[in-house]
Amino acid sequence: MTDLKALADAVIKGNQTEAVRLTQQALEEGLDPKTILDKGLIAGMEVVGVRFKANEVYIPEVLISARAMKMAMEILEPRLAAAGVDPIGRAVIGTVQGDLHDIGKNLVVMMLKGAGFKVEDAGVDVSPQTFVEKARAANAQIVGLSALLTTTMPAMDKTIQAIRQAGLPCKVMIGGAPVTQNYANKIGADGYAPDAASAVDLAKSLLN
Repeated sequence: MTDLKALADAVIKGNQTEAVRLTQQALEEGLDPKTILDKGLIAGMEVVGVRFKANEVYIPEVLISARAMKMAMEILEPRLAAAGVDPIGRAVIGTVQGDLHDIGKNLVVMMLKGAGFKVEDAGVDVSPQTFVEKARAANAQIVGLSALLTTTMPAMDKTIQAIRQAGLPCKVMIGGAPVTQNYANKIGADGYAPDAASAVDLAKSLLN
């Protein structure tokens, strides 16, 4: 029987080959896809998130772990869909208009996927209207806005206004180096996360 703890360890270590092999093996043995997801892949990424918050691992290690999870998810996703397993939430994440930075945004996308969210990566330099369209199309519950430049922070305000004016029921969370909780309060964001691991906790709390 496949050891799901070994699968979690493969994700933690960023061992893509082992993560894929163990996922495949677990499916061949008839293990429930949701169990493989929760006790293997998500369990591994949760440990990575805790270590990242505690500064025990850094962005390169997180990206390697997330990549291992992504490769395993490519095998698992069709089985989850066939079994009718719903994601824990739906999110659209992007970097706001005028800003081309994507490392922080990519990290949040990967960590949210690692926590069981269905995530649409809207990319960089995303206009308020595009955020509205993508959130509507994805039936998103969460919209995440990233900015790394102080000059592009006003685009967050415009995007939140556009989402509210469109009457979308989604919660908006923001983040990025120059962004603060005070700024989030000022522009009416539903939450602010200082890093990718906190963004996962925030997204989960906003769903409730």
